[in-house]
Amino acid sequence: MAVAEINLAFDEDLVRQIDSIANNESLTRTDLIYNCIKMYISRKQRLGELYAYGENISSKNTFTEDDVMDEIKKYRNSK
Repeated sequence: MAVAEINLAFDEDLVRQIDSIANNESLTRTDLIYNCIKMYISRKQRLGELYAYGENISSKNTFTEDDVMDEIKKYRNSK
């Protein structure tokens, strides 16, 4: 895998927080930031998939906001 180097600038307080967490996790600053970015990208992709799924489902049905609220109330009342 090819590697690209980038430079980042953070305020000092954020760097202290990054260093503290990295130290507690036995990671380097670089590894912590790398892991965080990978996690962020993964979550954004998953959220995009969920939105697409919801759009697909909603395009096949004609639900109103009131229908959704009614279903939520029914579900909560059944608990």
